[in-house]
Amino acid sequence: MGTVEFTTENFGEKTSGDGITFVDFWASWCGPCVRFAPVYERAAEANPDITFGKVDTEAQQALAGHFNIQSIPTIMAIRDGVIVYAQPGALPEVAFTDLIQKVRELDMEQVKADAKAA
Repeated sequence: MGTVEFTTENFGEKTSGDGITFVDFWASWCGPCVRFAPVYERAAEANPDITFGKVDTEAQQALAGHFNIQSIPTIMAIRDGVIVYAQPGALPEVAFTDLIQKVRELDMEQVKADAKAA
């Protein structure tokens, strides 16, 4: 399936439903972002049941500001409309594959219960 460009206009629609979405906040001038891009693309091709979106922080400054993105790349994982991971830094391919698997294995009933209790 590849990656999808996320904008202020489509972000909510693409991330609020059931399922898993990864978001890569990036910029073309960012060396680590450029080096991480092929890892992200390969993951998108290998996991067609997951949405992989990219937010160009230069073109989508309001969206980056909304999520307080201060360092790029920042990788965010959203499952069933809940942000379950958001960390700056490019991940090695093995670590990103491991993160994808961990997000798949989450017990969302427990995650939502923990969120309500907090």
